[in-house]
Amino acid sequence: MYYPRSWTKSILRLFTYLALIVLVGVYLENVTLVLLIASVTLIVFNYLHLYRLTKWLWQSRKMSPPSAPGLWEHVYEGVYYLQRRNRNKRRNLGELVKRFREGSEALPDAVVVVDKEAKIVWCNRHARIEIGLKWPDDSGRRIDNLIRHPKFIEYFHSGEYHFPIEIPAPTNPSKTFEYRIMTYGEDQLLLIVRDVSRVSQLEEMRKDFVANVSHELRTPLTVINGYLEVLTADSNDENPFVQKAMNEMGTQTKRMQALIEDLLILSRIEASAERIYENTINMTALLKQVETEAKTLNIDKQHNISFKVDDELRIFGVETEMRSACSNLIFNAIHYTPAGGNIKVLWKKRAGGAYFAVVDNGDGIEEKHLRRLTERFYRVDKARSRKTGGSGLGLSIVKHVLNHHNSFLNIESKVGKGSEFSFILPPELIYENSLDS
Repeated sequence: MYYPRSWTKSILRLFTYLALIVLVGVYLENVTLVLLIASVTLIVFNYLHLYRLTKWLWQSRKMSPPSAPGLWEHVYEGVYYLQRRNRNKRRNLGELVKRFREGSEALPDAVVVVDKEAKIVWCNRHARIEIGLKWPDDSGRRIDNLIRHPKFIEYFHSGEYHFPIEIPAPTNPSKTFEYRIMTYGEDQLLLIVRDVSRVSQLEEMRKDFVANVSHELRTPLTVINGYLEVLTADSNDENPFVQKAMNEMGTQTKRMQALIEDLLILSRIEASAERIYENTINMTALLKQVETEAKTLNIDKQHNISFKVDDELRIFGVETEMRSACSNLIFNAIHYTPAGGNIKVLWKKRAGGAYFAVVDNGDGIEEKHLRRLTERFYRVDKARSRKTGGSGLGLSIVKHVLNHHNSFLNIESKVGKGSEFSFILPPELIYENSLDS
């Protein structure tokens, strides 16, 4: 350990040595010669200890320093102290790395550490099993040369890692892996690969089940509704109970038909492989058709509905899907706004892209419900389904349509003041007339 008094003591020793040399020189009547001899002796002494220090640092295997007098003792002790401190730091760092690797090996997912040049730094046991990496043979190799799926390469080099991707496993195409990348440290990436084959299979089964059941229910419901209409038209029974039962059955049958139609639309959107950049949509014409339907729907409510549409703003996309999304938002505003309300429909270009919004001055929605509104069959007030005849799938359809068009639904609402349902399509989806030239 270094003490300031030791340094003072060494300086005092040096001055004492020099004073003695001067006295000897005076005694011998040749101060210059004696000082020269003393200086050479001091230089030789220091160079000798420099040699010993260099030899100890680079050649000796001993950790303990050699013994030395005076100031050199403090130099040796200081170097020895730094060595011990660094050795403890290396030991602690080694333990930390060991625990990290043990924890990573225990993870059920494949983990790969990649540097800024896409070279593999480290991978765990599951990465070697599931992805087919070889360790340490693949250390330093580029990850995009080992996982060569085009979707992964595009995802890796995009730099946008907000959402994971799902692609077939490189070692087993029957499996589906989820790839997620996270940045950390100084330009390093952590690749986590998870087997989601079971989840994907269940999701496909769910989609197929909903689509098949909805399709199979459509025919018998059509038959039932047809016979109910015939029976209602030909019935001469003046019993009010029978008339009420017939009307209620007809209403509920039509409601179930609407529900099945919405389920089929949702299934088609989920299974859609249509590319959004292959077709353009004339939103002006589309919204005029929706406006005509809205006026018919608005006969009983007598809302004041205004459409402010940018006639020059066209987009890339799937027209049937965008029609479903826009009409659902507009029709919901008509259904759930009290009679005589004000509804504004906006379609215009903004800094962030193409902006669509439906604004009403209805009852509004409590904040606790906003995050769940796009869930299937979720309702703020379950009793309203009987009044409006809605299926509970409208906003879920909107959500899936917007996901397909790289956007999302934004909902703002205050109780007693109204609601605003809006979305912004990215600038890449805006169709520019210059493309025609």
